[in-house]
Amino acid sequence: MRLLRLAIAALALIAATAIAVRAGLRDESTDAVAPVTDVYQVLPAQPDSYLGVYVPDPNRLYSGPVSFTQVTGVSPGIVMYYSGWQQPFRVSFARLAARHGAVPLVQMDPGSVSLAAIASGRYDSYLSAFAEAVRSFRGAVILSFGHEMNGSWYSWGYKHTTPAAFIAAWRHIVVLFRAAGAENVTWMWTVNIIHDDRHDDIPNPRPWWPGSAYVTWVGIDGYYLQPSLRFTSLFGPTITAIRELTADPILVSETGASGARQQAQIADLFSGVSTYGLLGFVWFDAVGAEDWRIQSPGAIAVLRQLAAGHERPSP
Repeated sequence: MRLLRLAIAALALIAATAIAVRAGLRDESTDAVAPVTDVYQVLPAQPDSYLGVYVPDPNRLYSGPVSFTQVTGVSPGIVMYYSGWQQPFRVSFARLAARHGAVPLVQMDPGSVSLAAIASGRYDSYLSAFAEAVRSFRGAVILSFGHEMNGSWYSWGYKHTTPAAFIAAWRHIVVLFRAAGAENVTWMWTVNIIHDDRHDDIPNPRPWWPGSAYVTWVGIDGYYLQPSLRFTSLFGPTITAIRELTADPILVSETGASGARQQAQIADLFSGVSTYGLLGFVWFDAVGAEDWRIQSPGAIAVLRQLAAGHERPSP
């Protein structure tokens, strides 16, 4: 796997051509979708290229990703943060990411606000300010809205609001950003893995699909919660479900393993990403349901070894 450096502006023309081709697959909608031009930096859809990380960064000074690199010796190409509703785009963080050769991935979460209100335009002043900040940044930005909507644990998700409301809000945001000229956004639709034994809790994400005209990448979140899990059993069913919807590039957008199995499962993650031809993965280097941080000498060694075997695409 080659790790990411920012694509130069010349690559934007390639992306614009790809979007123009995909326009033939556009779902019917009353919203017009503006094309991407070659003005801003965008990301190449190059398989097996991206290694990213989420590290808590309470001071918003990029200290988390820097600490990750100091501990592991690996410099991430994507750095993720979660953005609560009505929080502005973190321009300073994005600029620091760019200086370190990384792209910001923003998980924009709508909290307890009404998705119908978003779709109706009630929050357009906030969204317009966010879009303008992203546009002014000019560097590549990966933006996701309402991640893991096929799970039942978020207010915007399954059992709390309808897929139709989610789709309407998603499309409204994409159209608004494009109309504002924020052409440097890669739109990532992020779902949770399907659990074979828990279909009622985490169903197939098909009902939430907003259409190819409104999505650039697909993100899949899933963790190695049991020692027996392997990439195929963890992500395979969801990849199959996604491929029934779209051929868009897929990123493992949130993952982790813990304890004594971490070393082997990191190796399995690299192998699975390569086998399935995915874009790469984002490691959740924090304490959540378990301690997912990469700290042991064995885990650091395997991460460093596998990462070192792959070069980032040249800018």
